[in-house]
Amino acid sequence: MFEDDDDARLEAARGLAEDGRQSAVEAFRAIAVDDGVDDSVRLEAARGLAEVDERSAGEACCAIAVDDGVDDAVRLEAATLATGDRRWAVQAFRAIAVDDGVDDSVRLEAARALARLTERPASVP
Repeated sequence: MFEDDDDARLEAARGLAEDGRQSAVEAFRAIAVDDGVDDSVRLEAARGLAEVDERSAGEACCAIAVDDGVDDAVRLEAATLATGDRRWAVQAFRAIAVDDGVDDSVRLEAARALARLTERPASVP
């Protein structure tokens, strides 16, 4: 896909969001999960999706976070955006934390986030 086309798709999704249209959710999601789109455009779409519907962003953000062809920092940010839906965020952070191809500092940050998401509250006596 051409970068200009990707930018046009993103701008169209933003326009839908400004008009308050629910179709913005699907437009942002379609861009975020499209592995043929540039990483930065996918992340921008994920951010837009999280602004429009944080819970819907979980699956799309996870798709970016688990994609080992995506830059490590982008994967981590996408996982962070997925926290609107805990199930997807756990899957996203776990994928990064166990990927030995990811920079150690990014893996550590993902592991810490995963621990925060999965820790159980202490029981009260």
